[in-house]
Amino acid sequence: MMFRTANPADVATICALESMPQYRNFVGSWPEEQHLRMLADPDAAYLVAEEKRGQITGFAILLGLRSEHRSVELKRLVVSVPNQGNGRELLTAIADRVFNEYCAHRLWLDVFASNERAHHVYQTFGFRTEGMLREAIYRDGAYHSLFLMSLLDSEYQSVRKAPQTNGNG
Repeated sequence: MMFRTANPADVATICALESMPQYRNFVGSWPEEQHLRMLADPDAAYLVAEEKRGQITGFAILLGLRSEHRSVELKRLVVSVPNQGNGRELLTAIADRVFNEYCAHRLWLDVFASNERAHHVYQTFGFRTEGMLREAIYRDGAYHSLFLMSLLDSEYQSVRKAPQTNGNG
């Protein structure tokens, strides 16, 4: 999988990915105009994942690149086909960029409490749950709670230095 910075030509695909029915209860969506504004914002970054050049299979949005607190928000992470390891691979590319290129101290996100799979992925990656934003999102006639999670640069660097195992012991 290859990763690159998104450009305006990618916005239609980004909108299509975030509007996939299976993500309705887990991911926000923006109109193309908002994505184009965010792409031009120096405080934001878009990273796209491609299997082959031009075939976008996922994307992520980062906010707060210019934060004086060096705290970057992972606003959105979407992959076209879940449960294939692509999300974890994209998350690794995001963390590498956030901590090594942007020199952030903290990467944070919120995730729907009902999105158990994503919450588990973030936890096993090293994110810590900091709390819950109770009934913070109103969608489809109901309120939904979010977990607030973060990963510090020191935590990420220690995980990256740990010996990798093949799962056999």
